[in-house]
Order: sequence, then structure tokens, then C-alpha cells
Amino acid sequence: MSVEAYGPSSQTLTFLDTEEAELLGADTQGSEYDFTDFTLPSQTQTQGQTQSQGAGIKCAPLPRLGAVNGPDGVLQNGDDPVVKASQLLAELNFEEDEEDTYYTKDLPIHACSYCGIHDPACVVYCNTSKKWFCNGRGNTSGSHIVNHLVRAKSKEVTLHKDGPLGETVLECYNCGCRNVFLLGFIPAKADSVVVLLCRQPCASQSSLKDINWDSSQWQPLIQDRCFLSWLVKIPSEQEQLRARQITAQQINKLEELWKENPTATLEDLEKPGVDEEPQHVLLRYEDAYQYQNIFGPLVKLEADYDKKLKESQTQDNITVRWDLGLNKKRIAYFTLPKTDSGIYFKYMRLMQGDEICLRYKGDLAPPWKGIGHVIKVPDNYGDEIAIELRSSAGAPVEIPHNFQVDFVWKSTSFDRMQSALKTFAVDETSVSGYIYHKLLGHEVEDVVIKCQLPKRFTAQGLPDLNHSQVYAVKTVLQRPLSLIQGPPGTGKTVTSATIVYHLARQGNGPVLVCAPSNIAVDQLTEKIHQTGLKVVRLCAKSREAIDSPVSFLALHNQTRNMDSMPELQKLQQLKDETGELSSSDEKRYRALRRTAERELLMNADVICCTCVGAGDPRLAKMQFRSILIDESTQATEPECMVPVVLGAKQLILVGDHCQLGPVVMCKKAAKAGLSQSLFERLVVLGIRPIRLQVQYRMHPALSAFPSNIFYEGSLQNGVTAADRVKKGFDFQWPQPDKPMFFYVTQGQEEIASSGTSYLNRTEAANVEKITTRLLKAGAKPDQIGIITPYEGQRSYLVQYMQFSGSLHTKLYQEVEIASVDAFQGREKDFIILSCVRANEHQGIGFLNDPRRLNVALTRARYGVIIVGNPKALSKQPLWNHLLNYYKEQKVLVEGPLNNLRESLMQFSKPRKLVNTINPGGRFMSTAMYDAREALIPGSVYDRSSNGRMSNMYFQTHDQIGMIGTGPNPMTSMNIPIPFNLVMPPIPPSGYMGQMNGPAAGSGGGGGTRGGRQRNRDRGHGHMSASQASQDLGSQPFSQGPLTQGYINMSQPSQMSQPGLSQPELSQDSYLGDEFKSQIDVALSQDSTYQGERAYQHGGVTGLSQY
Repeated sequence: MSVEAYGPSSQTLTFLDTEEAELLGADTQGSEYDFTDFTLPSQTQTQGQTQSQGAGIKCAPLPRLGAVNGPDGVLQNGDDPVVKASQLLAELNFEEDEEDTYYTKDLPIHACSYCGIHDPACVVYCNTSKKWFCNGRGNTSGSHIVNHLVRAKSKEVTLHKDGPLGETVLECYNCGCRNVFLLGFIPAKADSVVVLLCRQPCASQSSLKDINWDSSQWQPLIQDRCFLSWLVKIPSEQEQLRARQITAQQINKLEELWKENPTATLEDLEKPGVDEEPQHVLLRYEDAYQYQNIFGPLVKLEADYDKKLKESQTQDNITVRWDLGLNKKRIAYFTLPKTDSGIYFKYMRLMQGDEICLRYKGDLAPPWKGIGHVIKVPDNYGDEIAIELRSSAGAPVEIPHNFQVDFVWKSTSFDRMQSALKTFAVDETSVSGYIYHKLLGHEVEDVVIKCQLPKRFTAQGLPDLNHSQVYAVKTVLQRPLSLIQGPPGTGKTVTSATIVYHLARQGNGPVLVCAPSNIAVDQLTEKIHQTGLKVVRLCAKSREAIDSPVSFLALHNQTRNMDSMPELQKLQQLKDETGELSSSDEKRYRALRRTAERELLMNADVICCTCVGAGDPRLAKMQFRSILIDESTQATEPECMVPVVLGAKQLILVGDHCQLGPVVMCKKAAKAGLSQSLFERLVVLGIRPIRLQVQYRMHPALSAFPSNIFYEGSLQNGVTAADRVKKGFDFQWPQPDKPMFFYVTQGQEEIASSGTSYLNRTEAANVEKITTRLLKAGAKPDQIGIITPYEGQRSYLVQYMQFSGSLHTKLYQEVEIASVDAFQGREKDFIILSCVRANEHQGIGFLNDPRRLNVALTRARYGVIIVGNPKALSKQPLWNHLLNYYKEQKVLVEGPLNNLRESLMQFSKPRKLVNTINPGGRFMSTAMYDAREALIPGSVYDRSSNGRMSNMYFQTHDQIGMIGTGPNPMTSMNIPIPFNLVMPPIPPSGYMGQMNGPAAGSGGGGGTRGGRQRNRDRGHGHMSASQASQDLGSQPFSQGPLTQGYINMSQPSQMSQPGLSQPELSQDSYLGDEFKSQIDVALSQDSTYQGERAYQHGGVTGLSQY
């Protein structure tokens, strides 16, 4: 397409008349650029280019296999093996292609920094990094230029001056915006002209209609992760094959390297020390020193990454709106630049209580800086952030402009984790001997705590317990270490509160209750308070100003209201009124407050705080015999250790490893296993969690799929379909008795303005229609939740609903739109899930994670609607199951909302699924590197014969399918043995009970790896038939024959032998159904059964260790 085609005014695309040398920057590809394969355009182009190359820019020679260097065969670098090969080849008389002689020439400066392709029509210049990239995919799922823009978080580009469109900076015709992820085009009514406009606001404005452009025709410039081919040519297959082949993994490493050294080349990746991996976490540890030596560096990695992230986020030219709070403190309101606010909020995880430093940079007042903490974060009502200043002295409150915002990084939480790891290693009183050995994975005799069991297990003020909850409470009270698995809606919080009530009544000092997040702590605090116990909620100092439902129980508020200390109250009143106290009064005030705090803490029955909050100096001198950690599957292991080392003799971990795990920002640390929770590691060690089995949240039709897929069908419904029909709610479900449907949508995904997320406009329009329909049918806006895994879709939806929704804006503002993570642990009446992904090449990224799907499907009480593109989703086995299930239920629908009809789409038949690793988690790999990543085929987990995961759940997706922020998820690299298989040498026989005989060895699985794998399998309840029947006889169970399917006979420990592929060994082929269900019953109730027993292939013998 020629430049003229751009038509009536040259304003459509802006042309820069800069000097070429100026634009290209200096030597962006240092002379070390030696590569072996590259691509070239036709000879005529290249001769022109090489001559016009600026003086002083030197590029290294490029030998290519099979190409003689120059007509005379002169060799530039003597000992290069590649060159030697070419010398030998030269002796064979090949017919010389004219263009082959070209391969020896230097690469022009505009060659792609990844692969070397340099046809001017195919390359694009990144204005930020000053490098050129081509529009070819090579071996990755997106083109090289898009890959780079995403990784480098750049957004502005320029086309090459010799390309068909000339030297053009891509920008919006209307507002001049240059963010290529926002830009798209509208073909004008006269076909020869194309106008570039940004997605928002320009393309969505109605005023466009006047200028004969049809805004509904708007299409993004980047589709399927490539620039459109009329804008930037896509190199031919042949050119791409001749180019240097670079993998996605090398691209990630190169991008990381460029952050430190912009001139680095691929060769630098080979240098030692460039990419050192930290040591992986283990399953078992020799002692607490080894434990500290492995976790310490991972915590430090995460801390450094967090610090770098926070401190790099400085924003200039911020406009501030000043206000005065009720407590007479100054409040500053400001918004971050539009494209970033959502991203900030997400990646900075900006929370209430975080510290922010505000500086004044203008000339109208003396320079000033003040530190405050966040009291409001962006939400549906607006993107404003509010901070309350510590002291308002000198604040330029009349001036609104020219401020700078810095994030203040605080190391407190990381320091507390490091200190807990140290205490665990050094201090013998930090935990009881039993818990010490259990946490390190040593064999110890089981202990029963002698305690007076209550006559009634239900606690006063709390609802009655069901059979599985009673069983959980009863068992936990008698054990020093227990895990409780609470699937969605099974009353985890009530069970935890009841356990705490009974522990507190035993009179062994205060009980410590923790959870990783403040919301979870507040919920549990509220429930425990209902039992009438004396509860103290310990908050971080920075959160004292933040209101919560349990503020009245917070330590700082209870000290204010202590009638026993009149002097403290007087001083407090004086401080509140004047704001400051004289130094002697301040000293006295602090001493009195400390005394009051100590008295309250010592007299409390229960102290509640976050896991990191348990490292508060005010708790340092206290010892807690009983500790309960709720939502422990969302905490990293070092985080869990902060409360544990305060003297734990009885430890209860509550959580669900089939829902989202901990958030670890640093990919390196996540990959080394920091993102596996303590709960998960203990499950792998064979400590079977007690599972709560009756769910009270979902309509029975909604709980069937999650129960069968994630919980082996063990979830029972505590609510009937009639309980879950809304009165006066008039909405036509495709199947009246099943309040759910999958709405087939054919839209395409687009990269969001941040470059690191996705959106799908067609889905957004459908979500708005469905929301409007639900609201008209009588649903309250605050009872509708819209879940989407992508921040880009979230912010697009918020805007779209408010501008395009047919009802009042205020209604849409009250509908919560958030990520899966934000909804964990909460519920709504109706959930709409927008899947976003719809593409040919990329896979489905985030959606690949089974735990995310489980959380999304289990938030709703009355109805679930999924909006997505089945064609893209059905390629992934778990989604294939879901789509097949919806199709069988006749709720896979398409067409207009008022006339839905069944979709005729066909999907392949789902395979039978068996999780080879963790029968408790079915598709959950226990070794989650990160919620976002799937397992690697060919790794040690891969038990199938041909190096493929047997249950295809963990196929990797190309990692650019999930555009991460930091360093990237891994593709097919060879990981060392995954972390939970790497065990230290087996501890001395003292730890192991009688396990120093042959049982400890590999028993026929081959070398050490087989043996250890066997060890780990045995922890999951592979037991012999005779053993099982003994257990069956001796076990009292508290309910009828429920099958909890924990025992999975599908893989006897022989799985390490090649040739046994998983699917043929499905459960039925192994044991008669009747016997199987008996074992299941025995095991579902026998949670004391924690031994490592082997299902030996040779003969059915029980190997009991104690």
C-alpha cells in the first residue's frame, strides 16, 4: 500500500523528517553480534542498504553453514567451527547462487534484534528501546516486535523509511496517542483511505459518524499478536527459516539482560552467571538449618523483586486534590495516568495501608515531601487513590499541580519471614519436637493429645455443625498437627471458629489465629467473636486508620476504651484534640499504652492477626500453644512459619489446595517452589487432610461439575434446588431446572492498552447485555459479580458498562467486576465469567490453571453464565470437559439473548482423567510452580511412556500465551528434578521408626529417582488389600458409605518403569468396584492413616512403618 493511499491529508499518519542517524540511535547491536543463521531480503534491497549504512556502525560478519564466504572463499574468522564446516563444504562443488555470496556481508542496523531479518518492509523500530524487530513469528506464538513491546513494556513504534509506508510514527489521527496496543484502523467509506484511531476514547465517540467513518468497523492494528500485514509485511516462511532461530525462552532471557545492559547480545546469554537458578525447595529437609538455607534465598529474591518493582514506579506531573479528614489529617487525592492505573493496582498490589511518598516539584512553593498511607484504592466508582499524610507541616495545600508520587517499599514482612526461619533453626522452644520433625518431613510416631472432648461440638453463637464438620473438630482437638481441606461453601470459617472456641476453653493460654490476608482474618475474627470469647484483633500500625467490620476488637481501639486506665484516656483525648503532645507527655503516653496493650493481650482468649502480623514485636515475648492458620494454602511457606515459631505445640492448617495458591511476584522464586504452600507440601508428604464434605453455597446443578472434577465427587449438597430459586426473579434459563449456561461468543481477543493483558470487545458487549437482562429480571446490582482473568478486560468492561449500558450508570457501578483472585473466598448470587481468550495460535494462558477455573465456577449461589469462545477453549482438556458437560446438560447456547438456542458445536470426547501425583487434587499438580504455570512434559512428573503427561492436563502453553509481567514462565526447558522430589539422603534411622529395611529403597523402580518417587506415592495411601481390610474393620466411621475417592489405585508405585502409560491403569481395572468403595470409605474417614505404604507390584504385602 503506497503512502498516497493514506489519503486526503497527510495527517492520517504522521511522518517524521528526522535524520536517519538520529532516529536509529548509535550502535544498537554491538560488534559481538555473531550469528549462524539469518534471513535476507533480495539482493537489490540489501546492496542499497549496506551502502547507506551510517559510518562508524560496525556489525560482525555472519558465517552461514554451507555458504562460502565471498567468491574467493576468504575466511574472516579462522577457528570458528561453523567456518571450518563451510570450508569443507566449499570443497564440494556447489553451484553458487548469486545471493549466497551475500551472506558474508554485515547485517544492516535495522535487522531484527532477535533473528536478523532485515527487509525494510518487515521491520519496526521500537522508540523506547531504540532497537529494530521484525513482524515474523519465528518459533514463538507472537511476532518478534510484539514480543519485544510486551516484554519491554514499550508502546511506541516507527516504520522503516524504505518500507512501503515510509518513516511513519504510528499515532491516533484524532488525539495523537501513540500506544500501538490502543491503535486500530477504520476503513473510510472511500476505500482507498484508512484512518488510525485509538480504541478509547476516539473510536468509541459518536461524533465520528459525521466524518463518514463507521466506528463499528474499528479493528486493532495488532491481531493474533502480529502487526497487520498491510502495515508491516510478514517475512516469508523461507526468510524465517533462514533467519537465526531463537526460542521464546532465549527471548525472555535476552530481554532481562537488556534491562541491565542494553547492548547485550544472544552470545552474552551463554556467559556463566547470567542466569543462575536458586536451589529448589525440597520435600524433606535434614534439619532446620537446611530448611533456612533453602527458603532464605527465595524470600530474599522475592523481596528484591518486590523492591525493584515498587521503586521503579515513580510518577511525575501528578495533579492532587487536597482535603481534610475527620481526624484533622490532610488527605491527598490523585489518579495515576490512565493506561497504568489498572495495571498498577494489579501488579503493585496497591493496598490500603501501603506507604506512598508525595513530593512537590514546582516553583510556586518551596520543595516539599510528605509520607502518607493509602486509605482508598481505585474501584468501580473512580480511579482515585487517596493517601492520609502523617504530618501536614508545610504541605502546599493550595497548589494542585506538579507533584511526584513514589512508592515506599517496606521490608517488614520479608524481614519477619527471614527472622522466623532463623528462629526455627536456632531456638529449640520455637515449636514442639513433634511438629519440628513433621514439618521437616521426618518419620515420627503419631501422637494423640489427651484432652477432655466437649459433649456438644457446636459452639455457642454459631450454627450447628454437620457430620463432616463434627468429625473435623473432634479429630483436630486430639492431634498436634492437622490439615483441614475446605472446598468452596463447606463452612470452613464456622469450623475454624468452632475449633478455636474449644481450644480456648481448654485454658492453655491464648490461641493464635492467623490468615495471610486482612479480609480473611477479619471474617474469622467476626465469627469467633460471636462465640462470646475475648478476642483481640492485632492490626499493623499502618492499618489502624482503616475501618473494618471488627474495628471495635482491634487492639488500638480496645486500649482507648480501657476504663481501668484514666490517665491514658486523658492523654489520648489531649492527643486527639491537639494532634501533638509535649515530649514528656508523649513518653508517658507511650509507656501507658504499652502496659495497656500487654494487659489486653495477656488476658485475651484469642488473638487474631495476619501471618506476617504475628511477627509484631508486641507478640515477641508471648508463647502460643495452639495456632490455627486459615486460608493457609494462600500463604507461602516462610509466611506460615512466622506464627508457627511462636511456640506451636498444636498446629491446625485450614485451606484448599484445589483453589488459588500463594501469589509470588518473582518468577525465579516461584519456579524454585516458593509458590507451593506448606499445606500442599504436607499433603504430598502423606498427611491426609480432613475434608469438609457438605456445601451450602451453590444450587445443586452448579456444584456437580466442580465436585466431580476437583473433589472426586465427594461434595454433598446442603441446599436443595428449591432453596436456590430466587423469589420474584424473572429470567429465562435455557433449562429451567439448571441455572447456568455457556454463551457461545465468536469475538477475537485484542492486546489491552498496557500491552501485558487482553480484552475481547464482543464478549464485553455480551456481558453488558446479560448484566442488563439480570438487572431487569430483578437481580440486585451488588449481587452480580463479573469475573475475568484479565486486567485489560476488567478495565474495558468497567468503562463499557458505564458508557454503553442501557440502564442507569449507577446500577452498573455497583456490579463488582474483578479478577478471579479478588473473588476467592467470597460469593455472589450470580456470576458472569468472561473468558476473553479467542485465538488461533496462543493457547489460553491464565485459563489453563485448573485452580482458577475451580474458584470461578464456585462463587455463585443462584446462577453461573460463562461467556467465551468454545473453539479456542475446547483445545484444553479441562475446558473440553466443561464444554462437553454443558453440552450434555443442553446449556451450551448461542443466538440473541431473548431467543437462545442450543449450539450445534461438536467437541472431541473427553479423556478419562487421572491425576498421577495427588489423588486429593485430581488435576492439581501438587508441585505448583505458580498458579499461572502448567507442568512440563518430559519432566520427572511425566509418568507416561512417551514423555508426555498422561493426563494431558499439564501440557505447556507457549508462555507468551500468558503475558506475564516479570521474567517469564518456563517452556520446555529441562528443569532439574522438580523440587518436591529432590530429597536429602534419608535421615538416620532414629527418625524413621522401622523404616531402615528394604522398604526404604526403590523396590524395583530403578535408581534413586524411582525409589524416591515410590516413597512419595506411598504417602498417598497406596496400601495393600489386607491392610485396607484391617483398617476397615478397626475404623469407626461417623457416616454411611460416602466415597471420597482418596485412594487412587491407578498408579502402583511401579509407575517409574517405562511402558506403563497411565490411562490403561484406570481405577476400575485394578480393583472390583465394591472393594474399591469399601477402601474409599475407610480412607475417607480414617484420616489418622498417614503412613507410607507401598502397593507392591510383586505381591500384595502391607509395609506398615509403625
